[in-house]
Amino acid sequence: MNNTWWKYLSIILLFYSFIGGLLFSVPRLPIVNETIRGLYFHVPMWFTMVAMFGISFYNAIRYLRKPNGCLDTISVAYANAGLAFGILGILTGMVWANYTWGSPWHGDPKQNGAAISILVYFAYFVLRGSIENEEQKARLSAVYNIFAFVAMIPLIFIIPRMTSSMHPGNGGNPGFNMYDLDSRMRLVFYPACIGWILLGIWIASLRIRMKNVEEILLDNGK
Repeated sequence: MNNTWWKYLSIILLFYSFIGGLLFSVPRLPIVNETIRGLYFHVPMWFTMVAMFGISFYNAIRYLRKPNGCLDTISVAYANAGLAFGILGILTGMVWANYTWGSPWHGDPKQNGAAISILVYFAYFVLRGSIENEEQKARLSAVYNIFAFVAMIPLIFIIPRMTSSMHPGNGGNPGFNMYDLDSRMRLVFYPACIGWILLGIWIASLRIRMKNVEEILLDNGK
């Protein structure tokens, strides 16, 4: 139980956020209106993606400092999870944009930056798949992982703030915290973020266990 409490917590928080996201009232803001409920699903995807990529980045640095196959496995698992949530972030954003901006894709700087970041991480897995030597694969992909994470930060958080962007908090647009939001939104939004991040960690931990089992089976087969 001591090692699984956070898994139960993630399920509880996600269930609560789904119910609260659908049933709680929301402020009537111009343009977004009821679509503001997308905040409960779209933004937590990005928070989770950044958290997963951040953990992957951290373990890539640890691997370069002290090469260890376990650290490479952890780094790859969290990169996989981050990529999955990044794709979900783009898809939920396209749904929201279709209702508020009139079309799923507007070429908004933040949309473009997110798409480029996802492609950069796709290239990370292409790189890993193109190298057969395990040690060389782990070392080169760890270096690339660091580059990918560092490149993602300006693409998502800096450039959109310096250019004309339709996203709240970018291009001169006020962020959601500048609006008179109903406090009940925060009661759903923050638990949703925590729940999705915990789910991302859970998914990554399962991938790590699967990889370890595969290695044990390979060793036994030898």
